[in-house]
Order: sequence, then structure tokens, then C-alpha cells
Amino acid sequence: MSTFVALDFETADRGRDSACAIGLVRVESNQIVDRLHCLIRPPRVRFEFTHVHNIRWSDVAEQPTFGELWPIIKDVFSGAEFIAAHNASFDKGVLNACCLAHGIAQPPQNFVCTVKLARQTWNIRPTKLPNVCDFLGIELNHHDAMSDAEACAHIVLAAESSLHKGG
Repeated sequence: MSTFVALDFETADRGRDSACAIGLVRVESNQIVDRLHCLIRPPRVRFEFTHVHNIRWSDVAEQPTFGELWPIIKDVFSGAEFIAAHNASFDKGVLNACCLAHGIAQPPQNFVCTVKLARQTWNIRPTKLPNVCDFLGIELNHHDAMSDAEACAHIVLAAESSLHKGG
């Protein structure tokens, strides 16, 4: 029974520091104990991915920057054994770039990739988040940071349950 945080970012442009939304789900003893969704004002006004996540500059212009938001979200990571994300290299890169841009120490936890976890546990292919959620019966509003983070949490919990049951 591990404590972990599932994380999802949405970005405004191709820069890893352009987080415009974050979803965080904290799990303790196999139970979701905290959910946090925040819009973030990225460092640039240009939005390249509105067609993906439906977030526009006008939605985030008055929101806090990542640096301003950090004091609110950092405690979610406290004591977590790992951070889970779907295609973890992307979300880890965004987290690291945002921390670096604001002079914040990166959380020390390792990342667990739920793409790899789904392939290892159930041999699912393709392993895009909607595919894995369909396979596991997880409700998903894809590219909504909160929904994606919660889906990742459920994937980790399902994989842990599957491993404890012997597959």
C-alpha cells in the first residue's frame, strides 16, 4: 500500500515550461485522499494546443504562474513514494522545466509511467490513455488535467491490485 501522486499537465505551446493546467491526485493506502486542479498562467501568451485541451490565454491570464502556485501544490507531493503519469517523460519534463524556470527544487520522487505499467501488466496496445481507460472501465475526459491525473491514479491502483492477485 503505497502513497503516490498522479499528475497530469496540459501545455500551451511546445516549450516544456508552458504548463497551463495541472491535475494532481494523491493516493494513500489505495484511497484517493486529495484532488487538486489548477489553471496556470504560462510564460508566453501564444497558445498552440487550445484545439487539444480547450484552454485559451483568456482562461489563464489572471491565474497564478507555476512559481506562484507552487506553495499551494508542493505539499501534495510530501511523503509520496513516487509520481505517476501517462507518458511520464512528458510530464516529468514539464515539471522539471517549470521548477527550473522558477528556481524551485524539483520533487525528489521517481516517476512511474502508466503507459509502461499498462503494457507490462495487461499487455495493452495501443496504450494511449483512452485505450487503457477503455480496457479498465475508467471514466475519462481526455486532456482535462484532473480527469487524466485521476485516470492515472486508477491505472496504478488497478495494476497493484492485479499484481497482488497474481495477474
